Amino acid sequence: MKVIDSVARMATLARILRKEGKTIALVPTMGYLHEGHLTLAKTAKKHTDVVVMSIFVNPAQFGPNEDFEKYPRDPKRDEELARTAGVDVLFYPSVKEMYPGGYSTYVNVEGLSDVLCGASRPGHFRGVATVVAKLFGIVKPDITYFGQKDAQQLIIIRKMAQDLNMGIEIKSIPTVREAGGLAMSSRNSYLSEDQKEEALALFRSLEKAESLIRQGEKDSKKIIAAIKNMIKDKPSIKIDYVSIVDTKTLKDADTISGEVLIAVAALSGETRLIDNIIVNLPAQNLPKDEIKKRKEVKA
Repeated sequence: MKVIDSVARMATLARILRKEGKTIALVPTMGYLHEGHLTLAKTAKKHTDVVVMSIFVNPAQFGPNEDFEKYPRDPKRDEELARTAGVDVLFYPSVKEMYPGGYSTYVNVEGLSDVLCGASRPGHFRGVATVVAKLFGIVKPDITYFGQKDAQQLIIIRKMAQDLNMGIEIKSIPTVREAGGLAMSSRNSYLSEDQKEEALALFRSLEKAESLIRQGEKDSKKIIAAIKNMIKDKPSIKIDYVSIVDTKTLKDADTISGEVLIAVAALSGETRLIDNIIVNLPAQNLPKDEIKKRKEVKA
């Protein structure tokens, strides 16, 4: 496994690999690797010739009062884990390499970046889109892999790649979870065992929501209320938002129909947690006028 900390060297290697006809996969991370990251790398390894994993704690996506300075970092541990997962190139640039003096260019995906987590973290997704666009330009991957846990990020990156004609396939894998269902995250290292136990309420509430939908409930307000009721009695958990939105536009879905994203964000102490599920309601369960509309569009 090569470890590269220079943007110029990484770009040169990418050009060489492409000239050799190699397909490149990129797995962008902020490090402090866990099984979710490793699953992305292992999946990428099955479908491409060269897996590049980037590790960069991106200051542009942290707000002024967020945890950039204390975000968990362990380069030696990450290097060993990446090697065992089959990563071919570990790209580990510094902040100065990614944002040299005088840097002033940013990417903003309008309409998708200021809702859900973007409403609570202004500028966050501008930072995410910017750094991912830079990584795409440096590594020039054929395919990039993201986890479903960061669903809004995934939707934004797909839109950016489409709008800017980047020619990169954006793949996702299901959320990897700890025992009990807690979505894996590097920030879980901040949590005590008691906080982890209470945080399980997020996933359990999402399971309850899906069950209600499968039983025929279509009213989003009722489903959101059920989710909140399952979380609110956990003393360490403070809900930021519970939303049900369209998976392409991220606009609120008042009535469940077709494919929706059910997303939850909360704070456990000072630790921000997010989770989500996607529910795709079979066409036969849609209202008759919606079925008719979809048949007309297909025709």
